Amino acid sequence: MNIASRSKKRVVLPSRPDPPTVDQILEDVDWAAPNDPVFSILEKTGQEPSQPVDSDVDMKFQQCRRYLELNEQLQEARAQLQRQREDLRVTGDRLDKDMGEVKGQPL
Repeated sequence: MNIASRSKKRVVLPSRPDPPTVDQILEDVDWAAPNDPVFSILEKTGQEPSQPVDSDVDMKFQQCRRYLELNEQLQEARAQLQRQREDLRVTGDRLDKDMGEVKGQPL
């Protein structure tokens, strides 16, 4: 038995701070410098940092919607590929069987 493990005290970690409120976030963005990384990210996406918040929310909504549509299309394509793979496997098995029968017949 390890005596040292008994003498170790558990360290109590501090609790997590509350997440910032919307007002605190907006205040932080208002005080941000023009070279702040958040504005360079907006430039990379082709969006103007001065666009109203509503259009940003709309853009994010449209991106999420497009992502969900693409994800659904990928799931459908995956299911179709699995069906086609199974069909190919069955056809290959049938072909192997037919080839075996042909090879077994005298010429």
